[in-house]
Amino acid sequence: MRKLMLGVVALALTVTACANDNPSVGGGPSSQSVAPTPVSASSCAQQSSSSLTTAGQLTIGTDNPAFPPYFEGREGGNTEPWDPEWGDPTSGDGFESAVAFAVAEQLGYSRDAVTWIPVAFNNSYAPGEKDFDFFIGQVTFNEARAENADLSEGYYFGNQTVVVMADSEFATATTITELKDAELGAQVGTTSLATIEEVIQPTVDPAVFNTTDDAIESMTNPDGIDGIVVDLPTAAFITGVQVEGATIVGQIGAAAGAQPEHFSLVLELDSPVTACINAAIAALTDDGTLDALSDEWLPFSSVPELQP
Repeated sequence: MRKLMLGVVALALTVTACANDNPSVGGGPSSQSVAPTPVSASSCAQQSSSSLTTAGQLTIGTDNPAFPPYFEGREGGNTEPWDPEWGDPTSGDGFESAVAFAVAEQLGYSRDAVTWIPVAFNNSYAPGEKDFDFFIGQVTFNEARAENADLSEGYYFGNQTVVVMADSEFATATTITELKDAELGAQVGTTSLATIEEVIQPTVDPAVFNTTDDAIESMTNPDGIDGIVVDLPTAAFITGVQVEGATIVGQIGAAAGAQPEHFSLVLELDSPVTACINAAIAALTDDGTLDALSDEWLPFSSVPELQP
């Protein structure tokens, strides 16, 4: 059996999930239907006989390419096998890279005891054994995904967002109704695609792409789609850095009938490490780390919510 070497877990006190004044990170609604049992440092340490991918090593998966602002590149070029044009998870720069290393530290792992591997987004929560200890990559919690994998408590809370080119007829829309005739696209298997289908419900079938980058390319093509739906930080990066002339139409929140969303870490179903991961997230929420990382890496201005 593969052995879990948690070592000295850096949770000094019994940790429970706690509220946070910042609704975008940590401390939001639980991803569990029943309130989780508080986890202490001692109870985490007692799981030393549980299995990890590699003894004494924490293996973290994410998609490749790994996009900013969640992952930033390394000076002098990315390490293999990470796409040199985008982010390098091993750098510690970018919101999710920084969150992952902070979780690792809570579990007693130094940076040199962390290994990153590329994992396709849809494979992260697919049924079956995992070759990572947890996956981080903007995986929004939903019940269907939680049937096949463990999804942690939330480390970021936010809404889906509509992005179009500034010269689009839909750029000035303030309501969902005004978007009904738009051809919108999103990455396959994402809650962005589900939001188009279930909340916006346009008259034109949504376009489905293998990656968000493919969807962006179509949006910038004069003969392509009218716009895309992505999470808010991605929308801010696209419009502020990646695509000249792109603009945010608005967030799709409760006013439009969307359910609150949060990103979860993904683990193998019934993983013995899940409780420790949730304890680490609670600790990072309580001490303000998630707030600080959000402020550092996701500094975008207020975006209005679309009305019905």
